[in-house]
Amino acid sequence: MSKVGIPKGMRDFSPDEVAKRTYIFDTIRMAFKKYGFQAIETPSMENLQTLTGKYGAEGDQLIFKVLNSGDYLAKTSEENLTAKNSKALTTEIAEKALRYDLTVPFARYVVMHQNDITFPFKRYQIQPVWRADRPQRGRYREFYQCDADIVGSDALINEVELILLYDEVFSKLGLSDFDIKINNRKILAGIAEIIGKPDLIIDLTVAIDKIDKIGLDGVEKELIEKGFSTSDIEKLNPVLRLSGNYEAKINSLKTILNNSEIGLKGIAELTNIFELLAKCKIKNAKVVFDLTLARGLNYYTGAIFEVSTNQVQMGSIGGGGRYDDLTGLFGLKDLTGVGISFGADRIYDVLHELNLFPIAIKSDLTVLITHFDEAAFAFGFEILQALRAANIASEIYPNVVKMQKQMKYAHQKGAQYVALLGAQEIENNILVLKHMDSGDQKEYALDKIEAIAAIF
Repeated sequence: MSKVGIPKGMRDFSPDEVAKRTYIFDTIRMAFKKYGFQAIETPSMENLQTLTGKYGAEGDQLIFKVLNSGDYLAKTSEENLTAKNSKALTTEIAEKALRYDLTVPFARYVVMHQNDITFPFKRYQIQPVWRADRPQRGRYREFYQCDADIVGSDALINEVELILLYDEVFSKLGLSDFDIKINNRKILAGIAEIIGKPDLIIDLTVAIDKIDKIGLDGVEKELIEKGFSTSDIEKLNPVLRLSGNYEAKINSLKTILNNSEIGLKGIAELTNIFELLAKCKIKNAKVVFDLTLARGLNYYTGAIFEVSTNQVQMGSIGGGGRYDDLTGLFGLKDLTGVGISFGADRIYDVLHELNLFPIAIKSDLTVLITHFDEAAFAFGFEILQALRAANIASEIYPNVVKMQKQMKYAHQKGAQYVALLGAQEIENNILVLKHMDSGDQKEYALDKIEAIAAIF
């Protein structure tokens, strides 16, 4: 018999884990609503052609394809089968795919529902996505994204709002030391322009985005493999090695990019954002200009963001950016937008490692009713109905067993209180409640169930 298991990069979640994840989702959802975002949902599967070509060559390889139902090989060409041409075969045997992210499906949604949407449209979405990535710490093949996007407005106040949203959520979750890195893709386009490789902007950004993983030498090697010359690398080096504070970096870039219109526009946008941020009250975030931040997705055109915590060794826990014409991919031109995403699963790992989850969320069970015999069980079952009628999360141990076993069950379920029922409680029509953490016991008259409910 084969060993029971689940695919790599997928996970089961225990009741305790689900409660903690729900706490994260609820915190994010409350902030989304506070900032005026509305919820939508899109299906788990999209048409493969909807997703293909939106994430770059590397991203396309990570899309989970879904086989056509029935005899999916019946309509394949003999030529492609014989040649083992997997790329050509894919389009013949798979018309659908699991969504890679929430942004491209959102763009598709906007195009399909444009006549029903009031612009600017502020949407949020909390749903799972799937990527055929190599599983590792903080990286899963199935994970939740929590996205917020604003489409139909090019005002840079939107970028500022999203930065403030990051600051609010992570501060509420208990993080006290985290960076919101910011850059602008127009600056990167300007850099590609001044070294004479504007047509290789995608290759440049994909390589630069890996600098934290593979280092400057690794980036240079990858750029040469992509068609950049050693002369190009020499021109690029001073840019990648910029140092100093924000003002110093910006002043250096103004000189370097003085002949690049798009590069100077990116600097102007970035400057405007920082000027607006200076008027805001930031709780815990440090907003940092990072020229090596590139975000490897093809659709970003303006400001780009990435969030990382300095309290735990972990990859990014959030990211996003401005996209000027994402809906144009589906026929709706010139509709600009900007959005961010929270990496809920990595956030979970961070909060778990830092022990930042509130104790109160460990269990939804308030009262477990225990009993010494059949008569106490019958008495307890009546009390159970009264407690639930008062909206108290409660249950009764289903069998008459030793009290030790019932108490162990209460502990494992994380019950806040245990109701102890025996002959004396029945005779006096009282309820004895024991607090599981403190061990304190108190008696309550059962004819005053409202008073009992008030203590929880």
